[in-house]
Amino acid sequence: MTRDLNPVFSARPQSIFPTMSRLAREAGAINLGQGFPDEDGPAEILDIAARAIIDGPNQYAPVEGIPELREAVARDNARFYGLDIDPATQTLIVSGATEGLAAAFLGFLNPGDEAIVLAPFYECYAPQIEAAGARVVPVSLAPPSWRLDPDALDAAVTEKTRLIVINTPHNPLGKVMGRDELEIIAAAAKAKDLIVICDEVYEHLIFDGRPHVPLMTLPDMFERTIRIGSAGKTFSLTGFRIGYVIGPAPLITGVMKAHQHISYTSPPSLQKAVAAGLGFGDDYYARFTAEMEEKRDLISEGLARAGFEVMACEGTYFVTVDIRSVGREDDAAFCREITQKAKVAAVPLSAFYHPSQTDAPRCYARFCFCKKREVLDEASVRLKAYFGGAG
Repeated sequence: MTRDLNPVFSARPQSIFPTMSRLAREAGAINLGQGFPDEDGPAEILDIAARAIIDGPNQYAPVEGIPELREAVARDNARFYGLDIDPATQTLIVSGATEGLAAAFLGFLNPGDEAIVLAPFYECYAPQIEAAGARVVPVSLAPPSWRLDPDALDAAVTEKTRLIVINTPHNPLGKVMGRDELEIIAAAAKAKDLIVICDEVYEHLIFDGRPHVPLMTLPDMFERTIRIGSAGKTFSLTGFRIGYVIGPAPLITGVMKAHQHISYTSPPSLQKAVAAGLGFGDDYYARFTAEMEEKRDLISEGLARAGFEVMACEGTYFVTVDIRSVGREDDAAFCREITQKAKVAAVPLSAFYHPSQTDAPRCYARFCFCKKREVLDEASVRLKAYFGGAG
């Protein structure tokens, strides 16, 4: 066969996550690269899902999602953010947040449009945008504060700009956007009549008492914003692949019309279980956040003892280090080195930039801490032994 494949995908290297996970398996390394917990979430959710499979029916659910889950999503948004959401017209259940993002890009973008992303950014954004025929326009967040520069955002907006993508809490940086930065986004969107896609899958993993402020709660922003959530992240069940999209009816309809031709629907048994999970009391969310915050502190202290300069982590389950603190300059080479020699895997931050960004920093690496405490302790011991450490 001699025909060319779609270069949007075929010309890209394999995703950094399976790449580093494979290297970790081959080296017998602790995998702190790919972001998934090593323990399943609440047993109650698992029991409901299992019973729903046995009881059935196991047939197609409605394309928009089962009413039970859509109503739970609406209640969840009222409970945490004071949003008055119509479950029938302003919610959509998708097969994971990644599929929700793909459906949004395909539903909103035309060939020749431009989409602004804040770099570094989660790696699926760029190929999904380009598959829709649009152009990615990165706006870099500068270390070490990683704050959004309003002048840089203004300069990136053109007549072709259709939408802005934001991610808060941010993967890979662990950064939480404050209201001041959200207002920068809101001002640009309103001035140029732009859609904003908000990737908020880590909404319940914000530390040190910080609040999560959805952009759509700002004045006059609901009508031009969708936000995407993830049961996988909220309940440590990433294999469920259940996500939800919230927004005004016209935008939700646009996402749905793409979604119906991508995955069509998601397993009804898993949707029923997630609906029950969204009804958990405040004690679940407080415990979930507190336990992950403890793990953040555990790995941060371990990395510091190994000699790393550890960047602030305000949310998610990722912490970033400056590899220059241990005498390294190339993040990709560093991650291969520690996987093969220290037997701990991480991912290079440069993997979260667009290929066109030749000036992307190469001196940062991301470690995932949603693992058992003993795993994090052992990883810290291995890294300290390899680099010498401090004290």
